[in-house]
Amino acid sequence: MKEILTDVDNWLAENKSIALATVIQTWGSAPRKVGAKMAFTPERQISGSVSGGCIEGSVFEAGMEVLESGQPRLLHFGVADETAWDVGLACGGTIEVFVERLDTAVYQFIHQLIAQDKAGATVTVIRGPASLLGRKAAFSQEGEQVGSLDAELDKRTRLMALAATHSQRLFLNDEIELFIDVIRPAPKLIMVGGVHIAVALTNMAKTAGFQTIVVDPRRAFGNVERFPHVDKLIQAWPDKAFANINLTPETAVVMLTHDPKIDDPALKIVLNSPVFYIGALGSQKTHAKRRQRLANMGFSEAEIGRIHAPVGLNIGAQTPEEIAVAILAEIIQTRHTQPMQQQSRQAG
Repeated sequence: MKEILTDVDNWLAENKSIALATVIQTWGSAPRKVGAKMAFTPERQISGSVSGGCIEGSVFEAGMEVLESGQPRLLHFGVADETAWDVGLACGGTIEVFVERLDTAVYQFIHQLIAQDKAGATVTVIRGPASLLGRKAAFSQEGEQVGSLDAELDKRTRLMALAATHSQRLFLNDEIELFIDVIRPAPKLIMVGGVHIAVALTNMAKTAGFQTIVVDPRRAFGNVERFPHVDKLIQAWPDKAFANINLTPETAVVMLTHDPKIDDPALKIVLNSPVFYIGALGSQKTHAKRRQRLANMGFSEAEIGRIHAPVGLNIGAQTPEEIAVAILAEIIQTRHTQPMQQQSRQAG
């Protein structure tokens, strides 16, 4: 959605009709993921993509019919292996795309969630009775709602929508099929310790779309010269630094100092938070000592068990840059396999 916001805003300001196409499901080598969007106007202005170019023309023509009739359409495109190269599906593939008129109220609501870096989801009826087809509702994690499928369906789908970790189609029953489009805030990575690993990890994490924060009270390590590329540098001890950081289910925290005077106070804070990932640098022997210190502070085995240590996937990393790769890979793996609702429960 983010890639089309500027263009859609401009078109709405000019009172133009807008069609919205969304990838509902893919098989094979389809080049765009589920949830990918393309918006377009009758004046042939196009923003975003649903296929990298191979089916855009057909989707556009269907969109013009949708704008004229007001009836949304679910489109199916299948490509055989021997013809795949001609249209851009390199190994053969299938794409299903839902085309509808832009729901301005829902769009503005989702736009606001994205601008505020909040989580939510939209639910659209993509197959069902004519009275329901194309109906759409949007929900925020805070309980706000815009639009409605109907009162009963809203109750049944709200929790399913907010529990989803990725955009997906859902068969509610034999007659009604839904598409849940998940809105997730940008992930945030907090590195405690401005060591060499953090320098490399900051660069990699930013490339992967993370907001980056480095916390280190030691000016020799936590300084602008070492981290000109970080989004936020906090030169303070963890208790003061974390007082100014919002720890959410989209946050990962990594301890990199090897110094209990810095790492332990930070762990004490984040273990009581809903962050989705906690990692700590150090050998198994170092972590055993860390576990004992945390147990002495009153943390349970389950709470201490949230810590990934030794940190990072076991890929035989040796250099700071390789260790950064291993850490980021484990963070991404955890983010995509740990349900958002489970993360939220950890806060309680």
